[in-house]
Amino acid sequence: MKKLLVALTGLALAGMLMVHADDTSTNAAPKHKAMTDEQKALRKEMVAKYDANKDGKLDKDEIAKMSAEDKEKCDKAGLHLAGGHKKKAQ
Repeated sequence: MKKLLVALTGLALAGMLMVHADDTSTNAAPKHKAMTDEQKALRKEMVAKYDANKDGKLDKDEIAKMSAEDKEKCDKAGLHLAGGHKKKAQ
């Protein structure tokens, strides 16, 4: 009888956790907002101007070399250039 009670309690708790996980995933905000056309154009301009290694992204060193005016321009447009994330070595 105790085994049945423990098993039912475990199933009930597992069910509640699954429901909670589903609720949080549907209400979660997206990680990134879609860029506006203005932001896309500005990003393209900044990559063309500062992408020294021509990989299509701005890394931390390239962002550090940006002029203060261009950084301010990106901030005002809501374009956040955080630098590329490096993949972990496997």
